[in-house]
This record gives sequence, C-alpha cells and structure tokens, in this order.
Amino acid sequence: MEIVSVETYLLLLLLWLFSTLFVHSYLKISRRNNNSTVPPSVPSRLPPTPLALPLVGHLYLFGPLQHRSFRTIARRFGPLVRLRLGSLGYLVSVCSPAVAKELFKTNDINFASRPRLAGLEYIGEGDSRFAFASYGPYWKFMKKLCVNELFSTRKLDRMVRIRREELHWLLGSLSERAGAQEPADMDALLTALTNNIICRMAMSTRCSGNMNDAEVCKKVVQELIEIAAKLNLVNVLGFLGGMDVLGYGKRLTDVHGKFMTMVERIMKEHEEKQQRKRKQMSGTGGDGEEYHEQEQEEDLMDILLKASQDDKAEIKLQRDEIKVFLQDLFIAGTETASVAMQWALAELINHPGAFKKMRDEIERAIGNSCRVVEDSDIPNLPYVQATIMETLRLHPAVPLILRESSRDCTVAGFDLPAKTKACINVWAINRDPDEWKDPDEFHPERFLNSDGTLRIGSGDMKGQNFHFLPFGGGRRMCPGTSLALRVMHVTVAAMVQCFDYRLVGGATKVNMRETGGFTLRMAHPLHCIPLPRTNKSFYLCKRNDE
Repeated sequence: MEIVSVETYLLLLLLWLFSTLFVHSYLKISRRNNNSTVPPSVPSRLPPTPLALPLVGHLYLFGPLQHRSFRTIARRFGPLVRLRLGSLGYLVSVCSPAVAKELFKTNDINFASRPRLAGLEYIGEGDSRFAFASYGPYWKFMKKLCVNELFSTRKLDRMVRIRREELHWLLGSLSERAGAQEPADMDALLTALTNNIICRMAMSTRCSGNMNDAEVCKKVVQELIEIAAKLNLVNVLGFLGGMDVLGYGKRLTDVHGKFMTMVERIMKEHEEKQQRKRKQMSGTGGDGEEYHEQEQEEDLMDILLKASQDDKAEIKLQRDEIKVFLQDLFIAGTETASVAMQWALAELINHPGAFKKMRDEIERAIGNSCRVVEDSDIPNLPYVQATIMETLRLHPAVPLILRESSRDCTVAGFDLPAKTKACINVWAINRDPDEWKDPDEFHPERFLNSDGTLRIGSGDMKGQNFHFLPFGGGRRMCPGTSLALRVMHVTVAAMVQCFDYRLVGGATKVNMRETGGFTLRMAHPLHCIPLPRTNKSFYLCKRNDE
C-alpha cells in the first residue's frame, strides 16, 4: 500500500471526492441504525471500529506511512481495531505486545497462514509460493528445508567463506570510494552484498560477476517489491482492482519472467553438474575417460533438485515451485538485511558516541592481530550485538506483518470470525512506551547490563519476546533470522572498524525519514564518503580484496 507517486494521489483524490457525495446519506443511515432498539440477530463482540466512508472504508485515516497511521488509530480506539480497507475488506490492527502474544502464541496455528495479496496471479499462485502458502504440508516441507538445509548452524558455519569473501568485496569497494574521495551509495553496495551471499548459498553463482544476472537480480529485489506495493494499493481502492489500468501487472509479469529465465538456466547447469557427478562416481566421464570435478558444497538448488527427483519425498516439488521458492528467498533475504544494515550505519553516524564505543570494543577484542572482524569475534562483542538489536527495534525491516485466521476465535476479549486478516504492527510494538523507556531514542545500552554484558533475554529475537519482534513471531516467523544476524553483525562491525564516514553536501546528520512500502526503507538512501583510517585495518581490507 505504498503511496509515493502522482497517480496514486490522483486516485485517492478522485475516490475521496466521489465518496463525499454519499457521506450525508450514509451518516443518516448510521444514526438510524444506532438508535434502533432491535437487537442483532447474531450476538458477537467485534473489535471497535472508526466511522467508515463509502467505497474507501477507513482509507481516509491513512497517510503515506501506514505503520504510523495504524499506531495513531490504535492510540484513539485501542490496541485491537477493526478497519475496512477498500476491496480488501475488513482486517484487525494489532499494536500491543499483549495482543500480539495472543496471536503468535495462544492462537499461533490459527493465524499461521497469510492472506492472498494482489499481484500473485502475475508472479505465481499463492499456494505455490513459500512466502504466501497456506499453513499445511507444502509450507511445512519447505520450512523444514530452510531450517535444516540452508539456515542450519552447520550449514551457516560451512558457508562462512562465502560471507567473508563478500564482506571483503564490500570493504574493497569502500576502499575505492575512499581513495577517490567519492560518495558511496550504501543502499546499492549493501544490496549487492546480500544479493551475492544469497545467490552463492542458493545457486552457487555470484550475481555481480555476470552483468545480465546482476541486472535481473536488481530488478527482482527493487521492482517486485515496489510494483507489488503499488498494485496492492490500486486493488485496495476497489473498482480498479483487476483492470491493470496503470500497467503494474504487466511490469510484474515482465520482471518475473526474466528472473524465471535466469533461474531455469542455472537449474539446467546444476542438472548437468549432477549428471557429471553421477558419471564420475561410475568411473567415466561419458567419453570413456575417467572424469574428475572439484568437490563443491551442495547449494540449495542441488538440494531442491534432489527433493524433486525423490519419489519417497514428503512433497513432490515441481520445477516452477523450485523457481518461485528461490525468488521468495532471494527477495526476502536481500531486501531485509540490506535495509537494516543501512539504518544501523545511519544511526551510528548520527550518534558518534555509539560509533566510538563500537570501534573501541572491536579493537579491544581483536588486539594487535591486524585483521578484519569475523563471525567468531561476535560473541565477544556485546555492544555490536546491542547496536543491531536497537537498530531492529527502531527500524524493523518489515514493519507490518499480515496473517489470516483459519477458524473463529477470541482475541483480547473480542470475537474474530474465520478468514479474519490481522495486521501486526511490529514497528509500533517495538516502540511501545509501556515496555521501553524513551522508545523513540537510539540507545543500544538498553540491551546491556551495567558491566557491558548482554542482558539475558532482553534481545531475544526468536519470537517469544512479544514486545520485541523484528523477525515476527510464532511458527511463521522469518526462517532466515540466523543468517541475517550473522551478516548484519559482521558487516556493520567491519564498516565501523575500517572506515570513518563524511556525509555529502556538508550535512552533519543523516536524514532519517522513512518511506512507505512492504519494507521500511530510508526515504533518502544513505550516501556518504568513506574516509581511510591510519591504522592497519584499512590497508588490510584493501589487501584482502586484492
């Protein structure tokens, strides 16, 4: 529901003008119904709801930043509010930790599915996509693959070389900007970093190494999210829903097709590699001679192809299901981590004291070893961990989480029928003033004890700390949490260890305005000039990249 373009504002203006023609008669009907002494035929206690307008429902209450609008409504009507958003119908807005606990714990299975969004018909049906599949055998099977094969501790440990190489690529890119005194586009660089990590783990290919693949990946991450948000806005507005008058559906189809073509090519390469491996195990390379191929770690594509060929597998994966699963993984893994790291660096630049504390902690932990921070250092860097926690508290990558109930239930004393859509406002929950002191302030120390150690349980991100939900909660919470944290910890720490930063145009503070959309992006992406440090770590970054 992103509101960013001129055509979006025009649509809202037209609907507003049209709806005002009905307001007078609507208010008359509402007053007559409210004064009626006839009891309702089906007694139920629904959550409170503001006055709705014809056609647009409660859209008139929303500004460009939906998470902030939901919080404003909650402050007036309560933590569980029933709203009608155009053609999407009714949903309930959840803005408190207590109500979130009822959804993610008490009613976890009931709210383990996601509602169908506009645009899925252009990029694959909902139940064939892991991100939007209903809670059932298919979703459970794919979740198991994620947890056991791609994001397991064993797998992440074995993939540390990939993350280290991509980190050195990032530091080398910053070194080049520093040498030329040129601004670095941190949005582009951090997106490329996460692109490459996910691509190499999933498909053993580095997107930035192939210009065609790099362009496809960039469009997938940026255009799919941007266009899908606009398409859902048009769908919410009602009568324009399935007409694609602005061409967003066609654009989605085009970029989706390019990605699917790329993955099909990579899939065929993997199948050829598997065939060569089978021939190697049989002792010949197909031409009568012994064949040898360098041993490689199995990536997710290999695992998915094996599952699709296994007649005894719980789920028989189809070719297109593999492709859309990789697309979901690619979009989620790239966008969320890169956005969070950009916010973290921006906060540290705006808070020089926190920047210095982090650097001092890193230098104490590493000592005179003259190397870039690594995964193994993170347990000894509590301030680094606290800084990432505080960044995710203030700027959760996905500020609004959507769920849908599978049956009737009661939440916070209110009756919710089956198929109720629930919008959990993670952004508002993470800033609840009843749970956090100075909730809008950047203060990493809130996660630390007086001696500088981490406060046990304060930064739990496994979905059981219901006033801190950066990755969601319940069984449907983000399966890539472990990978995201590993990437964020080391990358942010290395950027602080190796460089100082100067803002462009003589600015002294980063503009921290947000923009609306599925992810919580900076309205003005971070551009800054990296400054070389005089210590050895800067030159080490340069040598590692070379």
